[in-house]
Amino acid sequence: MQTTYNSKTILFITGAFVTHNVWDNWKAWFESQGYTCLAPAWPHKDAPAVELRNRRPNDTALAKLTLAGLVAHFETIAKGLPEKPVVIGHSLGGLIVQILINKGIAESGVAIHSVPPKGVFSFEWPFLRSIWKPLGYFTGVNKTHLMSFKEWSYAFTNGMDTKEQQLSYETYCIPESKRVIRGALGKAAKVDFDKVHPPLLFITGDNDHITPNSLNYENYVKYDKDHAITDYKEFKGRNHFVLGLPTWQQEAEYIHSWLELLAVKL
Repeated sequence: MQTTYNSKTILFITGAFVTHNVWDNWKAWFESQGYTCLAPAWPHKDAPAVELRNRRPNDTALAKLTLAGLVAHFETIAKGLPEKPVVIGHSLGGLIVQILINKGIAESGVAIHSVPPKGVFSFEWPFLRSIWKPLGYFTGVNKTHLMSFKEWSYAFTNGMDTKEQQLSYETYCIPESKRVIRGALGKAAKVDFDKVHPPLLFITGDNDHITPNSLNYENYVKYDKDHAITDYKEFKGRNHFVLGLPTWQQEAEYIHSWLELLAVKL
């Protein structure tokens, strides 16, 4: 098992329903700390949010995207970098972080408000309400799902001022493949919790509807921590739009300190 962790390359992995530009401030901040950063778009999503929304209902290529295909996309990117990267992902991107960490492809990983792997589930009403329409079990998978403003306001930006919610929706909200969302409940989302893995940090918030802190904590405790560094940090007052909240730099600074501590202690 690797005992020194000093990668200066960060691969940011975006979650579902948001454009990769949500990482812009994070990318600039970590670059100011000496990291080389990239935040690539998902396949069929490398366009402004308004353009991606306007492609519906003809965004059939995106509708065909699967979770397995998405994981392969980011695995290829990670393997093509000059050094094993730090992988930092939000929401479904956090799940992909866990999968890449499980495969030993990254040097370390941070899962922010993560979608959990297969076998970890919540029956809390805010979670069930938030994921029901995106899963779309009574609709076909050949069309993408675009969250309504009402869905977005409940699942992502609960507790925020209506004008802030509207601005975030117009700036970042994009259509999503139902195949990808459903894939998070299947074998493509499986990880081996007992496997020795690179360091992994969970970041959670206590005001998140779609990935509640209780679900993230259950995910965290599944890992065998006797032979691998696995840490957990909860921030108060954070909803699922954590990357774009005015407090985003607090999470970024905590992650930076965690990475620096890995390099010093090990």
